[in-house]
Amino acid sequence: MHRITIDTASSTSHIVIASGAYAKLDAHLRRSRISGPFLVVTQPRVLEKLDAGPLRGRDIVLLPDGERAKTLTEVRRLIDRMVELRLTRQSGVIALGGGVVGDVAGFAAAIYLRGIPLVQVPTTLLSQVDSSVGGKTAVNHPAGKNLIGAFHQPRLVVVDPSLLASLPPREYRSGLYEAFKYGLIRDRRVFEQFTGDLEAILERNPRILDTLITRCLQVKADIVEADEREGNLRRVLNFGHTIGHGLETAAGYRRIRHGEAVGYGMIAAARLSERLGCLSSRAGDRIETAIRSIGRLPSLAGISADDVVGALAHDKKVRNGSVHFVLLRGVGRTVIRANVPRVMVRKIVEALVAG
Repeated sequence: MHRITIDTASSTSHIVIASGAYAKLDAHLRRSRISGPFLVVTQPRVLEKLDAGPLRGRDIVLLPDGERAKTLTEVRRLIDRMVELRLTRQSGVIALGGGVVGDVAGFAAAIYLRGIPLVQVPTTLLSQVDSSVGGKTAVNHPAGKNLIGAFHQPRLVVVDPSLLASLPPREYRSGLYEAFKYGLIRDRRVFEQFTGDLEAILERNPRILDTLITRCLQVKADIVEADEREGNLRRVLNFGHTIGHGLETAAGYRRIRHGEAVGYGMIAAARLSERLGCLSSRAGDRIETAIRSIGRLPSLAGISADDVVGALAHDKKVRNGSVHFVLLRGVGRTVIRANVPRVMVRKIVEALVAG
């Protein structure tokens, strides 16, 4: 079992990483001194695959499957249920699922009574290595992804790698792109795991997965602890997300999974790093080859480059009217650049969507 603690100005988050941790959810809640009662937020497809035993006796609200659940309408529905149950500031919300569930449930927990305890139990690889930790909660707006949200740190995150065994292959690979990001921005050992142990990773080897998830979360914990609200350092976690979010928005949050969009976004960021002279072409080729070796990325046919570039204007990383791009100087080394020529960005996006 691995334990990581994140101490920020606003709160302390405890992260538990262990196979079988979900079955011992009550024990982890007691250890973290979270007493409930709890509202469990999840999705039908999650409940179908998991043992409902750890949820026994708790009120459950189901969200629709997919990214389209990230709306203010669903947040309002959760808050209405909290009011009906008369939850107090001593109560808690348990987000059981992937990034969508964590975002919607987390945002509802953040704004109900100005904030009640949140427990994240991530069931996808993407949420286990990234979205369940750090306190970002949000829903989408037609103009862009995650434009409506709040920072609300989870009190407890229970990461159980054994829950990934039944994850569909495409969903699993989607999470791998997000995990790979940590090797590019900070921990070279993660990059080397992907280039040296990719077969074992794809086969979901428990020992390899345990190490991979722990390394990714330690990187994120260190960054969040140093910069909780994305004032400076934390922006590196957005590597691959600027154009990635633009692709998701242009696709109407259909067709492309978040991790796949990040995969494309990392390829675009590596190419942009080369064009701007930050990264050698040899390093860029090696990085792109490693990203594509994770699995076949879905076709972007029919997605408008105009829509992708247009969505960048609404990106949260816009500062003083300029989009800030997280770029690479090498594996494990980043640089943030503003005032990147729009025509250069457009050409890279056009090449992506053209295949």
